[in-house]
Order: sequence, then structure tokens, then C-alpha cells
Amino acid sequence: MPRRVASTATLVLAASALVAMPASGAVSASVPEPPGAHEVRFATFNTALERPEQGALAEELATPDSEQARNVAEIIQHVRPDVLLVNEFDYDEEGAGPRRFQDNYLSVGQNGAEPIEYPYVYTAPVNTGVASGADLDGDGESVTEPGAPGYAEDAFGYGLFPGQYGMVVYSRYPILTDQVRTFQNFRWADMPGAMLPTDPGTGEPYYSEEALEVLRLSSKSHWDLPIDTGRGRPVHLLASHPTPPAFDGPEKRNVARNHDEIRFWADYVRPRAGSYVYDDAGVRGGLAPGSRFVIAGDLNADPNDGDGHPEAVAQLLEHRDVVDVRPSSQGGRGAAERQGGANGGHGGAPELDSADFADEPGPGNLRVDYVLPSRSLPARGSGVFWPTVDDPLFRLTGDYPFPSSDHRLVWVDVVR
Repeated sequence: MPRRVASTATLVLAASALVAMPASGAVSASVPEPPGAHEVRFATFNTALERPEQGALAEELATPDSEQARNVAEIIQHVRPDVLLVNEFDYDEEGAGPRRFQDNYLSVGQNGAEPIEYPYVYTAPVNTGVASGADLDGDGESVTEPGAPGYAEDAFGYGLFPGQYGMVVYSRYPILTDQVRTFQNFRWADMPGAMLPTDPGTGEPYYSEEALEVLRLSSKSHWDLPIDTGRGRPVHLLASHPTPPAFDGPEKRNVARNHDEIRFWADYVRPRAGSYVYDDAGVRGGLAPGSRFVIAGDLNADPNDGDGHPEAVAQLLEHRDVVDVRPSSQGGRGAAERQGGANGGHGGAPELDSADFADEPGPGNLRVDYVLPSRSLPARGSGVFWPTVDDPLFRLTGDYPFPSSDHRLVWVDVVR
């Protein structure tokens, strides 16, 4: 690992590499069968485990008493991903949160589900809650004191403190940490043809020159984590969590940023298109041609509905080197029919939805969480963990207020 990454990233080794056999699929139709002998199950899950104060999540996970964390862990134990990206899990420098979630929740069978052990865990700093020193929300002042009004809005990514809404990767397979690339510091203005916002009233750039000098593209971070699946060549997990295309003004700065955060991966995996990219160690260039990869995360973009740029996620779904296997669930379809509201006017298939958002006035349920393998990784199965109301595991997802998260775990099995 480059020195910069080694000083900030946390590698947590669990005590055991043994993984218990999954609970029987007979318990629930939403529980998938285990992947085949030569398959790897990749998954993404926005767990909504962020907390409003720094250190609060790690403190909460120090005991096995968090009901939300128990429900999140049980979902993971039923689906049993081999490689799991967790979004919205607060970062702490000591890695206490990820370690305690493993020890006190994943390693403890929840409601009869079998424990699951991840020998390898990776986490690193993110841009949320990190002061930018610039006026990013256009109110005429730059707020740099955590806790002060407007601080979150002027941070590189919206957050009340550094590390809020962070990311963690849990893996049964070794993470090749000496080859990890992170792109936390890549500047938005350094992307050729970036969709930088303009003031619709004047046509002038929305951000000042001073802001563009420092503004980073990633609202959290972009990570390239090579995973050694035991077949010679690693599989690169390309993890991110772009900003929601909302909570902005007529300039649509978050819509534009979401589009370009997604574009980053579209360029990164296309030979020569990512030549402008540089990582946090200063190494330039995109993914090596012929590399196998899986793009995963809460991308906050639906291909048909919601407030995002209409071409944002299409950059990946229609990419020549990416396969969309369209993970689905009957629970998602049932929720859209049952909840109504904005869902009635959607153009996308509700069984593909992965998040249960407000129905009145909207945006309704959306497909925003993705696991997208490269064409060199044949997919053998996929799904969204969204039980129907008559399923015994519906208690884990439910309707608002949610017992776990407003997002659903999405998984894809690929031949390794």
C-alpha cells in the first residue's frame, strides 16, 4: 500500500476465516441459495448506520444491544456475501466501529441465523464532514468549525463531522492492500469536460475560482480494492457512494456532481479514457486493460425515475465493459403497489428498486444501489433482499420507520 494510504486505512483481521453454512432457504423465499463452488457473491448495502456525533457509532457497537445493528447483521447473515461494501457507516481512525460490528453482531447468530466471519476488513477516510475552507453552498461565508451552522454544507461532502456516512468493505477473500488505490483528493475541476454547475440567472460559474481550486469530486471517496479470489488475477472492487442529486438549488450542483462521480468509474474502466485520473499517492491512469472488476455502491441514481441527471447511471448500465444483471425482488414490487404515491407514476420496473423513499410527495421507491460486474466476470445469480409482507423476514426491512435501513442489500454472484 502506498504510504499515504497505509497511514490512514485500517485493515482488520478477524480471528477466524471459517464461515458457517447459511441458514436454510426454506426459512424465507428472500434468502438466496449459496453461490456455486467457483462463484463469489458481491454485495452492497447502505446500512444507514451513520450517527449525528463523532464516535457515537463505535460506542453504540461496543455492546450487542443495538436493535438496528442486529437487524442489519441478520440481513447480512441470511444473504452471506463473500465481499460486502457497506455505505453509511461512520469512519473512525482506530477501526473500532468495523471491528465491533464484526465481533458483537456479525459473529453472533441473530434470531437463529448463522454467524458470519470476515477475515478482511478495509476502511479509509472519506470527504464527508471534512472542512473545505471554501464557500460551497453560496451563502457568502466559509464555515470551518464543526458544529457551527453551515459547517456540513461547506464540507467537501455533506457531514456534521469528518467520517460521517463513511464506507467499509468486509471480505472473505484477501484484500491486496499494497495495490489499493483511493481517490479521495481528486479534484472535480481536473475531470476533462466536468459538468461544473452554473448560476442559471447569470450563466456564470456557480463555484468561485477559490472553491474550484480545492473542491474534490468524491463526496465520500472512490476506492479500487483488488480482491484475491484465488484464481490468479484479482477482482477489483470499485466502491463509492456519490452525493444524492438533491438538496441543492436551481444550479443543480448535486445533480451535476452525482453525474460526474458516476462518470469517474465509467472513465476509469475504459482503456485510455481514464488517463486524466490520479490517485491519492499521485499515480496516474485508470484500470489496467483486461482487469476484472465489480462496480458497487449506493450510486444515488435511478435510470428512469427520481431527481438525478437522466444520463447519470446510464453511463455504467450502457457501458460496453459493464454488465447489468438487473437484481430484483418481489418485495420491491409489492411495496410500490402497496405504498402508491409517487410510485404510481414511475417508469422503471418496481422489482428492481433498492430503496424505500418517501411516497408523498416523492421521489418514491428507486433503484439506486448497484453491483455491476465487468463482462469478463460471468454472473450466475442476483437479487435484492426485500421480503414481501407475508415473508417471515419482512420484520427486517418493514415499512417506515425502518427496523434496519431505507435501502436494501443488493447481491450478484460471479464466476471467479
